Amino acid sequence: MTTLLERPKGRPSAGTALSGTLPQVNLLPPEVRAARGLRATKRWLVVGIVVTVVGCVGAFGLALISGTQAATELAEAQAETTRLQQEQAKYAEVPVVLDALAAATSARTIGMSTDVQWKSYVDAIAAVLPANVSFDSTTVTVATPMSAAPAPADPLQLPSVGQIQFTARSSAIPDTSAWIDALNSVPGLGDAWVSSATVGEDETGIYYTVASTVQVTDAAYSHRFDATEGEG
Repeated sequence: MTTLLERPKGRPSAGTALSGTLPQVNLLPPEVRAARGLRATKRWLVVGIVVTVVGCVGAFGLALISGTQAATELAEAQAETTRLQQEQAKYAEVPVVLDALAAATSARTIGMSTDVQWKSYVDAIAAVLPANVSFDSTTVTVATPMSAAPAPADPLQLPSVGQIQFTARSSAIPDTSAWIDALNSVPGLGDAWVSSATVGEDETGIYYTVASTVQVTDAAYSHRFDATEGEG
């Protein structure tokens, strides 16, 4: 028999077990590593620059579009302003005319605030004259927007806006009491007063002259020229 000598099997040594995990040493020079890092940095820098440029171009485009829209809106607003100014120029005289009309209306209202339709009052006084009595003279005194009414002819008469003084002639002594009542019955007249009655004579015979005064109240105002609603 051949005797074989075998190497006894044992546990691997620690050196054998660590043979696969030996530390590696980077023998590249630092300049190479720095160059690699610089290239990576450059790549990211280029990417950043590209992104920045794209963003700037987009922002510029948006600003350009917004500026164009704003310019268009401004031009439209200016055109509308010009149109309105032209329209306003067409009616520039309207306020002047309206002011003049309002002033004329106000002046008419004030100036005619004491208007009385005298013919109707003369006719009314003539209608209540006693028989065989005629007017010799008539004097009317009334207040105006610039002057006060005359004072009553008699202390017992109330203040009024005017008075009518007249002298009448009669062939007979008139019933002055009935005459005063008739004068006071005319709307707008009041406080009639007979101040004197005298007798005279001419070629026609004896006659009587009666002087009388009747007060004009504010009910006599016609109000024809008062401003109406919506006027002035």
